[in-house]
Amino acid sequence: MVSKAVICALLAVAAAAPQGYRVPTPAPTYGGGPVVPILVDDRQGPDQFGNYNFNFETGDGISRQEQGAPQGELGAVASQGGWSFTFPDGSPAVFSFVADGAGYQPQSDLLPTPHPSPPTPSPRSRRPARRTPPAYLIPPPPAGTTDFLKHNPVTKYSREARS
Repeated sequence: MVSKAVICALLAVAAAAPQGYRVPTPAPTYGGGPVVPILVDDRQGPDQFGNYNFNFETGDGISRQEQGAPQGELGAVASQGGWSFTFPDGSPAVFSFVADGAGYQPQSDLLPTPHPSPPTPSPRSRRPARRTPPAYLIPPPPAGTTDFLKHNPVTKYSREARS
């Protein structure tokens, strides 16, 4: 009886064993496009003073150039340069930049530009108009008296001049 149980267990293990099928690994692919030749590759520096420049151009119309040098007492590098390439539709893309103490400033016709902002009102026009208080009017005299007009011909309140 024990031998029948052992034989059944061995048959179950043999049936559960892998059958030798493996998923084939895909063949590696290298590259993906044509080889583009490098036409110009000129690199200089940084030299003992920190100056550098480089320029390269490829056979498909990509170019990049940059030059830089330390500026100021701290020696922060200010650089300028640019790059260009051709879009698949044949139109050119040209960018230039300056990076210095004022930050990175790219320039190109392809960069987005913000909408023009509406004119800002001057500080004077933002203040409410100064209102002059209305002059105090002397009430009319009681009906039937005319002596008031003879002695006080002024109808607006005013301060008397001092002598």
